[in-house]
Amino acid sequence: MGGVTTQDRADRADGADRADRTDRADRVPKQDRSRATRQRLLQAAVACLAEHGWAGSTVSVVAERAGVSRGAAQHHFPTREDLFTAAVEYVAEERSTALRDLFPEGAAGDRGAVLSALVDLFTGPLFRAALHLWVAASNEDQLRARVTELEARVGRETHRIAVDLLGADESRPGTRETVQGFLDMARGLGLANLLTDDTTRRERVVAQWAELLENALD
Repeated sequence: MGGVTTQDRADRADGADRADRTDRADRVPKQDRSRATRQRLLQAAVACLAEHGWAGSTVSVVAERAGVSRGAAQHHFPTREDLFTAAVEYVAEERSTALRDLFPEGAAGDRGAVLSALVDLFTGPLFRAALHLWVAASNEDQLRARVTELEARVGRETHRIAVDLLGADESRPGTRETVQGFLDMARGLGLANLLTDDTTRRERVVAQWAELLENALD
């Protein structure tokens, strides 16, 4: 019987290298598919919260909306609490991103436009989903700590971005409170919009606030 030749060893090495490349190429799409499935589940969880509230947002409902099986959903999020805790963070990140993307170049100059854009964030689906999470967190111990932590972070970032976009000088007495008062008002408008379309009244309120802020911040 002949021994293993140099060519045999080269062929084996080449075959192993091809197998390794194939395995790596196969893993990448699988990882991409896994990330895409997780993303769909989180987006579906947020949408379900916004439309159905906490009580109507089960893992099965979210999985169906995301177009995946319940088993696939539970592979990524074994429990309902796991799913919606992740959704809390997803909502917080998306709201922060939306804030940063309002005016990519920094301070916008037009305070009326800034106010309108900020109010729109408080009346959109992400804020609506966040509200349902707040309500759920008030009764769900596993959610409360995470929601409180993330909302505090989003609140700080919202205030900082609002100060920047409005060109507000917080070294002046009362400026911080003025900006925060507007954000509290915007949050209240978001709450009012839950039951009915409050667009017309909201536009008048925002216009009045823009005038008040021009006088208070200059």
